[in-house]
Amino acid sequence: MDSNKVYSLLSLSMRAGKVKSGEFATLEAIRTGTAHLVIVTEDASDNTIKQFSDKCKYYNVPIAFFGDKESLGHAIGKGVRTSLAITDKGLSESLRKNLLEEELDGGNVNGKN
Repeated sequence: MDSNKVYSLLSLSMRAGKVKSGEFATLEAIRTGTAHLVIVTEDASDNTIKQFSDKCKYYNVPIAFFGDKESLGHAIGKGVRTSLAITDKGLSESLRKNLLEEELDGGNVNGKN
């Protein structure tokens, strides 16, 4: 698996200002329709996974389960992060493509809800 490409794209997205990170900012991006992709870590709690899965399904936002809290936060230059939203359509499509490749290699991604 080459998850480095995914983390590099997340870093690029953050530098471009196209990432909302943390639970509240991510939920707000989902509700307002600015989120094009939501990423939740694989080590998130069951409650967090259910909360984001339900919100993304209701608002028709693709969701992916990828990485761990420390790696996700490190990739965007922040502390530990469990969730983030990508607010740029082009970057979200690139990430989805790479995340689907990760899924084929054994990751867990749900790109269509």
